[in-house]
Amino acid sequence: MPVIAVVNRKGGSGKSTVAAHLAAWCARNGSAVMLGDVDRQQSTRAWLRRRDASLPTIAPWVVDQKNILRVPTGITHVVLDTPGGMHGFDLARMVMFSDAILMPVCSSAFDREAAAACHAELMTLPRVASGRCKLAAIGMRIDARTHAAQILKDWADDLKLPFLGVLRETQLYVQCLERGMTIFDLPPQRTETDMAQWEPIKNWLTPMLYPVQAANDPSPSRPLSSSRLGAPRPDSLMPPQESLVHGGRLAGSRAQQHVTVPPRTIDTAVSAFHGNASDRQQIPPFLRQRVT
Repeated sequence: MPVIAVVNRKGGSGKSTVAAHLAAWCARNGSAVMLGDVDRQQSTRAWLRRRDASLPTIAPWVVDQKNILRVPTGITHVVLDTPGGMHGFDLARMVMFSDAILMPVCSSAFDREAAAACHAELMTLPRVASGRCKLAAIGMRIDARTHAAQILKDWADDLKLPFLGVLRETQLYVQCLERGMTIFDLPPQRTETDMAQWEPIKNWLTPMLYPVQAANDPSPSRPLSSSRLGAPRPDSLMPPQESLVHGGRLAGSRAQQHVTVPPRTIDTAVSAFHGNASDRQQIPPFLRQRVT
């Protein structure tokens, strides 16, 4: 199960905006995606409540930093929105879960300094230093009339930090998020400029989110193609229930992986969070119990 975390110590850097858009992009590709909100402000959780049911489904997931809950069966991709100020054990544990980390950075000197400190700590962690957890930066709220984009690129080059490009300062992002939407949910004619800016970000993430199946690989393929947009993954191909566990990746023990779990679809996972009082009483125990 691919896990993408959006990380930056500084608040207001655009983490929730990036996380919401990544989840919406995965949903539009037909993936059963869950948006995990580790931030105490619960920004993406509030955004999901505003999202219209007619749009591609994104399952909510409130992740307590001390008591991590299991991912419901049927989820194939996870995007994590993390809080500002994350460091030390919490940051190291997040890296243990993640396949890739995106670091949104605004153009001010304060933002660059905070991001550089976060980058330095991330590079001390074995999974990042070895490349097993990929790391890249993107510029946020960039005015094309300034030199901010080039300044950020030069800054990233000095750190040897891959820089994927910038997202412009525009009210389009603000208006979308207010309505529980992203630019991926808008008509193409309204988002041509912004979609072009997202292209290098998507290209960098695609091999991790949708790896190409080898010719001799007997496992089910999961190609990224227009023919699969909006198509749910068959229950027979759903992975076993997985969990975030201390010191490990998003995977259960070997014994857990051989347990047959009744299939659950993403719609069932969503209803567990949004249903009425009687529905909530039916939440399975693994969503109510603490991980010990």
